[in-house]
Amino acid sequence: MSYAHYIKEIGRGEHGARDLSEHDAYQLFSAMLDGGVPDLELGAIILSMRNKTESLSELVGMHRAAGERLHHLSLPASHAKPIVIPTYNGARHQANLLPLLVLLLKRFNIPVLLHGCLESNGRVGTAYILRELGIMPSVSLGAAQKALNEEGIAFAPTALLSPGLANLLALRTRLGVRNAAHSLVKLIDPFSGAGLPLVSVSHPAYLEKMREFFVAAGHSALLMRGTEGEAFANPKRRPQIEYFHQGAGEILFEAEAGSLKALPDLPDNIEAATTAKWITKVLDGKIPAPYPILNQLACCLYASGYSDDFNQAKAIVAMNSNAMETGTKAAA
Repeated sequence: MSYAHYIKEIGRGEHGARDLSEHDAYQLFSAMLDGGVPDLELGAIILSMRNKTESLSELVGMHRAAGERLHHLSLPASHAKPIVIPTYNGARHQANLLPLLVLLLKRFNIPVLLHGCLESNGRVGTAYILRELGIMPSVSLGAAQKALNEEGIAFAPTALLSPGLANLLALRTRLGVRNAAHSLVKLIDPFSGAGLPLVSVSHPAYLEKMREFFVAAGHSALLMRGTEGEAFANPKRRPQIEYFHQGAGEILFEAEAGSLKALPDLPDNIEAATTAKWITKVLDGKIPAPYPILNQLACCLYASGYSDDFNQAKAIVAMNSNAMETGTKAAA
């Protein structure tokens, strides 16, 4: 199969490049995921798409291709949707507090599936911190399913869910730039659309593209600008958090503006052991949880169906937060 016609369309430069149709994007990304594109053409496609950026039609087509090749998991027993959290960046400048959000969700018996990289290229990845907290990555799909069913939390390396996406992600080391797989992997749902992905983006301009995608695709998701690319609310200043469902978007929390009134009590450094100890202190009620993460927790309770009303979800989080700090038991 020749890929010259695809490259000719997307590789014409900033002003001449043309977007692929949804069908052509589906066909091309299917071949990329299946390992059928030769290295020379694959490099040309990745670099051309990197310069052009993915259009809405291309994202929809590529997402369909990725979904057809995704290994699926069964829904664990819960009255709430499982939360699906991509974690591919890790901490560089401030502590990675994603495991705190995960363990807070567990307190409400909301299942959480994390998927991502085990190695973080010098950053402190979520998997490192989870290990310090006694949560190990799954070695098989069966192990991930068992962990979800029995513990309510599973970490699945990308290759377990999608070997094709994992192979494309690995090309960043060789080529030095991200590719479409880095966007698509944040959108996958191994529960066949029954889960709730937490989607974060690093660049504000990409938020609008994600909004367009969720409206067009009709998928459920929570969307925000992440903290160093990770899907937890910045503990120093809450980002805007949006909920997408059945083709419509709703702003649950506006982004904070203005100067900070006070800095939250955060880990002394970004190391995994330090972060894990800090998280344990928060869960034990010795340190207050940063309120932006509690706000995000309320969004998760509402969007997952744990609570039918957003104000009720916020009240439940507030009561449980107060209970943690006072050492009393709160109603779930």
